Amino acid sequence: MTPRQRAFRDAILAGPRQASKLNGPFAIWAHAPDFGDLAQRLGAHCRYRTALPPRLSEFAILVTARLWRAQYEWFAHAPLAERAGVKAQTIRALQAGRTPAAAPADERAIYDFVRELYRTKRVSARTYARVHKLMGDAAMVELMGILGYYSLISMTLNVFASPLPDGAPLPFREPEPKA
Repeated sequence: MTPRQRAFRDAILAGPRQASKLNGPFAIWAHAPDFGDLAQRLGAHCRYRTALPPRLSEFAILVTARLWRAQYEWFAHAPLAERAGVKAQTIRALQAGRTPAAAPADERAIYDFVRELYRTKRVSARTYARVHKLMGDAAMVELMGILGYYSLISMTLNVFASPLPDGAPLPFREPEPKA
């Protein structure tokens, strides 16, 4: 590792993620440590310092991971979401690609918001108002940060085919390769 890569690694290991080694996107970003450092600092804010309660933040991360079929992201965040209070039944529905019908109203509002945003690249005034009523201005901005950051993570993990730890099953079936 170069001195800059070591500094990046050390920042991750000393930070709030409680990591013991570089894995997932951080192992990939170590190849571009200046970018990785900027990205991980944004990620630390998105994950640990937003106005969203951890349950809703982790729920939004799971919806994003599912929409991108980001194997590693799902693997890392499904247990965190459950510990934060997202029901196991909701997590299973998301993983299967189903609408989490039994989820609480705030999670369903975020689910609809995220799905509409990714599908249409916009949200309707009605969808926006529904989530804004739950969160207010600051948390709405931070929700966009969470969705953007975890889309970046998902793209990184998918493009570089970040492996899961040995023996961990893939959360989603991979598409058949095209000839």
